[in-house]
Amino acid sequence: MADMEGDSRGVPEKEVDDAEEIKVTHENNTNKVTNQQEEEKKKMKKNKKKIRSMSFPRFGCLRTESVENGGVDMDVQFPGERNDPTHLVIMVNGIIGSAQNWRFAAKQFLKKYPEDFIVHCSERNSSTLTFDGVDVMGDRLAEEVKNVISRHPSVQKISFVGHSLGGLVARYAIARLYEQEQTKDISQTNGDCGTDHLGDSCPKGQSKGKIAGLEPMNFITFASPHLGSLWHKQVPLFGGSRALEKLAARISWLLGRTGKHLFFKDGKNGKPPLLLQMASDCEDLKFISALQSFRHRVAYANAGFDHIVGWSTSSLRRQNELPKIKHLPRGDKYPHIINVEAAKIATLDEVPSEAKINGDEKINIEEEMLKGLTKLSWERVDVYFKGSRQRLLAHSTIQVKSYWSNSDGADVVQHMIDNFLL
Repeated sequence: MADMEGDSRGVPEKEVDDAEEIKVTHENNTNKVTNQQEEEKKKMKKNKKKIRSMSFPRFGCLRTESVENGGVDMDVQFPGERNDPTHLVIMVNGIIGSAQNWRFAAKQFLKKYPEDFIVHCSERNSSTLTFDGVDVMGDRLAEEVKNVISRHPSVQKISFVGHSLGGLVARYAIARLYEQEQTKDISQTNGDCGTDHLGDSCPKGQSKGKIAGLEPMNFITFASPHLGSLWHKQVPLFGGSRALEKLAARISWLLGRTGKHLFFKDGKNGKPPLLLQMASDCEDLKFISALQSFRHRVAYANAGFDHIVGWSTSSLRRQNELPKIKHLPRGDKYPHIINVEAAKIATLDEVPSEAKINGDEKINIEEEMLKGLTKLSWERVDVYFKGSRQRLLAHSTIQVKSYWSNSDGADVVQHMIDNFLL
């Protein structure tokens, strides 16, 4: 130790200073190189990010989570990143259905929009629970939606996609979830609500409101019996036979309260049937205002081969308003979509005079529902599976309920996804 200390003290001061200078210079050079390398790495990351976002999809994992209170959440997780979706899509099954019915559509949806969306396939109204009635199912769906939102606080927008009976259930649920907001007088806003690109008008002094606190975007139905299932060939299986339609109405109780709602057997004590109530705003439930709050409303309808839900009831048209199939062309991208009718609002002049004075109570109910629902603008998409081996299963094929037996409807699902309002 003494020798070492002696040697250290014996080193000339100039040499020590030179050594320190060399050491500092070396450190500075090392820092410069390190900084340059970090900057280059950052630039490379930015370039990769730009290239990836412009031309290549990001690689993520599809996450499927079964929720304890019902339903399935599906979103895309990216390695090392936190997923904070901003748009919630609720998919609702039809009668005797389940969350699995929308599995194909949900996957295709997340393939195109992997980052900002979370898709929830509802399960609270599955199997025989779909016999409990539109109102009971709507209440359950509303509670389910609230639970989903509580688990995903980042969501800001909401959309609904319903198949068959699920479209009616969704219409009831959004009325439960509708939150009205007061705004300036309509005269101060040039008569424009400022949110609907379809041109719907708002009641004076009101905004379009929100659904469960979120901004309503898309409300889409697939083969939904908006006008019920009675008369006017609304159930094609009966072939327009008046006798069979009457028989079906009498035994509608076989489908529980749901059957009574679909066949208008629930109106008692001077109270109108539920589906008729849902064509207007009631004191406690604002059915039309809730629908009106959505910026995009679309009705997909089978123009043929659907034996359960007719073309008229699912497309919100009168029989004489249905287009002629033979005059409708087909496209290459969506071969089974034969007609897309742009959204428009029906005027009172378009209501046939004979419908107003017709003595048939059931026809009057249907006409009242049409007048109420078509006060809002709807885009109508007509689907036709002619030439498909799966055409006899059109009611399920339109949503690709099972890819194995309903895969021909994939272009219809893709059309919905491609035209989804973000």
